[in-house]
Amino acid sequence: MEKLDIKATNDTPRVILDPGNDIFEISGRSLPEDVVTFYQPVLDWLEEYQTNPNKNTEFVFKYIYFNTATSKLIQDILLVLEILHESGNAIKVLWYHERDDEDMYDQGLEFKENVNIPFDIIAY
Repeated sequence: MEKLDIKATNDTPRVILDPGNDIFEISGRSLPEDVVTFYQPVLDWLEEYQTNPNKNTEFVFKYIYFNTATSKLIQDILLVLEILHESGNAIKVLWYHERDDEDMYDQGLEFKENVNIPFDIIAY
């Protein structure tokens, strides 16, 4: 499966989905003008990935900031990962936040409560 590699900008995160190297990460700031258009390739890629996933998938979220519209798309991504998990695949979410960023920590807790996936919240 082809990797998806979207370079970060001032308003959009870096996205790298590379099953060949076991890299599944979204990181940076997410304030795109059209959040659905930005995240649609990610959702499309994940839909295809469901047909032949790796034995183990650790999906990393390492946001510095995201807007309210992005939170809906993060939830959509987590729901696809939950489907994979419920289908018997080894899925784990790693939610990174800066040690003093309580808002990002709280966001991670909220997402963790909304899905049935192994989900670690990690301060750095």
